[in-house]
Amino acid sequence: MAGPKVKPQKKTRSDQDGGGFNRFFGDLANKTSQAAGRASAFMMAAGVVLIWAITGPLFQYSDTWQLVINTGTTIVTFLMVFLIQNSQNRDSAAIQVKLDELIRVSSAQNSFVGIEHLTDDELEEIRDKCERRAEAEKAGEESVQRTGKKAREAANRAVG
Repeated sequence: MAGPKVKPQKKTRSDQDGGGFNRFFGDLANKTSQAAGRASAFMMAAGVVLIWAITGPLFQYSDTWQLVINTGTTIVTFLMVFLIQNSQNRDSAAIQVKLDELIRVSSAQNSFVGIEHLTDDELEEIRDKCERRAEAEKAGEESVQRTGKKAREAANRAVG
């Protein structure tokens, strides 16, 4: 007797793009950005700079002494840019997916799903329309409140 047929799983984009390396890099970027944001990382970096500054007289403030800190900070900055950007990209994508899902299941306009792919000018146009709509809704609410207040006053005069 043959077992149930198993559909071959569709390869995901990360599988096709070398998913093992992508996952490793994503995990490394996430852990590094978390570690870099801790107070202990700042204190360690400040300690390195302090030690470098204290050793200045020992090395007569030579060009090599200056080159050590310049090279070290440049390398660290260069690598951190890529790691932190990767972490930010994934965080932004995850937030966007969550917002899209909230829009989809709510009474909000589903036309907003995916607007992150529009140009800056198109986004600005949508932002302007939303702001004008919000202002119109606020004016409408204020008008309803004024009308309600007048109606209560008229009812109180009629009763009282």
